[in-house]
Amino acid sequence: MFELRRLRLLHELALRGTLAAVAEALSFSPSTISQQLAQLEKDAGVALLAPDGRRVRLTEQGRILAAHAARALELDEQARGELESVRAGARALAPVRVAVMQTAALAIVPVALGLLAERSPDLRVELVEMPPERGLFELAARGVDLVIAEQYPGHTRAHADGLKRETLGTDPIHLAVASADPARALDDLRERPWVMEPAGTAARLWAVQQCRAAGFEPDVRYELADLSAHARLVAAGQAVAVLPDLLWAGAPAPVSLLDLPGRPTREIFTAQRVSSGTRAGILAVRRALRDAFPTPGR
Repeated sequence: MFELRRLRLLHELALRGTLAAVAEALSFSPSTISQQLAQLEKDAGVALLAPDGRRVRLTEQGRILAAHAARALELDEQARGELESVRAGARALAPVRVAVMQTAALAIVPVALGLLAERSPDLRVELVEMPPERGLFELAARGVDLVIAEQYPGHTRAHADGLKRETLGTDPIHLAVASADPARALDDLRERPWVMEPAGTAARLWAVQQCRAAGFEPDVRYELADLSAHARLVAAGQAVAVLPDLLWAGAPAPVSLLDLPGRPTREIFTAQRVSSGTRAGILAVRRALRDAFPTPGR
């Protein structure tokens, strides 16, 4: 019989590509990973890995077993979720690890944790800040149990097999300029320095497209992942930006906010693995996040 822990290592290697990446993700040494995969090869009776320069790659048999490993992990999670759903008391709930983007950590999570403290005081919730791109990957790789992510208008994210999404709400997006700035529209910002999120993120791609639609290429002078730093640069008059309303977490913005054409909003959603759909702890966290999502006037 195959051991599920070793099957997970093969599954992780298929997703992450290198033994070093698997070791880092699971907090093991690369030598331990190699030893366990070597034992899995003995159990399988076929070669699962082949040298590929200084790395290894999955053989055809390795890819076949990795696909079965993914299904075995899904069945294991489904079984554990069903058992958890019929246990008595919150003390029996497994911890829930949540990947959050910065604006969700500011405006949604504190309220949600307060609700959970009342509803499920013994439920352990663990948070890790990740950009949505990485969070969704880690969700598929079982590095986290739940993700809070975003989707910008006209820039849909790929739907990965085995993941289920649920919309929390929408978040208006505005131009942000210094309070004394005379600009009143996007077209007024052609010659200004911009601060944007790093290249490759959905937020960066969307913001650049808005400028191009207005007929100019933005001078992205500052690349920062921290949106609070964006706001400080804008407030100091050193840059302009495109920022979502959740960043202010219900407090007055320290900058002037201008409407973009069409008054766009981004969708905020949660995602979990379909195989974890019956886990009572995850359901409780999702419910609290829904209830905590800011509504107009709150």
